[in-house]
Amino acid sequence: MTEFEKIKVPEDGEKIVWDGKELQVPDNPIIPQIEGDGTGKDVSPAAKKVLKAAARETGRDIHWMDIHAGKTAKEIYGKYLPQETLDAIEEFRLALKGPLTTPVGGGFRSLNVAIRQKLDLYACVRPVYHLAGVPSPVKNPEQMDMVIFRENTEDVYAGIEWARDTKEAEKARDFLSEKMDTDIPSDSGIGIKPISEGASKRLIRKAIDYTLKNRDHYESMTLVHKGNIMKFTEGAFRDWGYEVAEDEYSGKVITEDELWEEHDGKVPEDVIVIKDRLADNMLQQLLTRTPLYDVLAMPNLNGDYLSDAAAGQVGGLGIAPGSNIGDGKGVFEPTHGTAPVHAGKDKVNPTGIILSGRIMFEFMGWEDAGELVKKSIEQTIKDKTVTYDIHRQIEGGKKVKCSEFADLVIENMKSLS
Repeated sequence: MTEFEKIKVPEDGEKIVWDGKELQVPDNPIIPQIEGDGTGKDVSPAAKKVLKAAARETGRDIHWMDIHAGKTAKEIYGKYLPQETLDAIEEFRLALKGPLTTPVGGGFRSLNVAIRQKLDLYACVRPVYHLAGVPSPVKNPEQMDMVIFRENTEDVYAGIEWARDTKEAEKARDFLSEKMDTDIPSDSGIGIKPISEGASKRLIRKAIDYTLKNRDHYESMTLVHKGNIMKFTEGAFRDWGYEVAEDEYSGKVITEDELWEEHDGKVPEDVIVIKDRLADNMLQQLLTRTPLYDVLAMPNLNGDYLSDAAAGQVGGLGIAPGSNIGDGKGVFEPTHGTAPVHAGKDKVNPTGIILSGRIMFEFMGWEDAGELVKKSIEQTIKDKTVTYDIHRQIEGGKKVKCSEFADLVIENMKSLS
């Protein structure tokens, strides 16, 4: 085991091991945890005790290992994202992460993006589903039950851009004008949008594999793109998706055309359907044809838009879980930000990070613990014992603190297990 300079490894517990094909998860794993900035100091402790309780209720245990990023890391290491933190995640394979503030005026464009890119966590996986009892702006929020696979490493998030008044932007404009026969205004900033075959296909494989693994619940995987305009980036993403399905999943995946031409619209039990939608249309379909979509795969920016829009239909970002997954490793984090105005007040809703832990449990093969977490949260919300964000939207409820909500979830867990 690696000797770390400023990370204390728990004396008890064992490492999760990746054998190149699957994770080997002991019943007492050591799991790194980044508390985070702002309200991370409220929601992370709440999540850790709920997840530890769920592990124990299902005959296991978790040994949390504190690692650092963001403001705390700056105080300890003198930098916002120390290499030791990345090394610890690489070695122990998983991490639960609270929200992080990206420094203004220099450093990383986003600490979250930096962690994903440096660890090659190429799939941002965000399940979106309604928790019974949570207020929603739509009539039938229970119809939303999707899993969004967002490519995590390229597209405009690659960060390749130059301000309009820099020499680099001038060189790019001149090259594109003179060598590529384009007409770009001289006051333009320049950004590059790379979408590669390799990165696209590995993301799409993960989405197809997930759909097949969960075939009893999901029966389609949809490629979301803007290929009618960006033909050689997003259009290529779509084409590569169909190539993967045809070349690597023959007999397991059929196209939407085959579904109607050969099966009269009824999906055979042993296959899934691959289809595609334009991103702008998909935003409408989320609202108007919600039950028709199961698993979605898309480039980075589309994934950012779509996942937030989908979360809005089931109660908002405050309860939305997220994860960033690579080959045999992952970082699990809520979708919401740091909300510094509420930091340290023990009032915010910890559901987003707790449900991110549920995704982590499923990734570990602890599906029973993950389902127990979800049921316990739902029961707590049904009891109308909720944090301020939900309390203000319901009648007759009891407003509780962040830490109290976690304790109530654990109490319900004991009666449900």
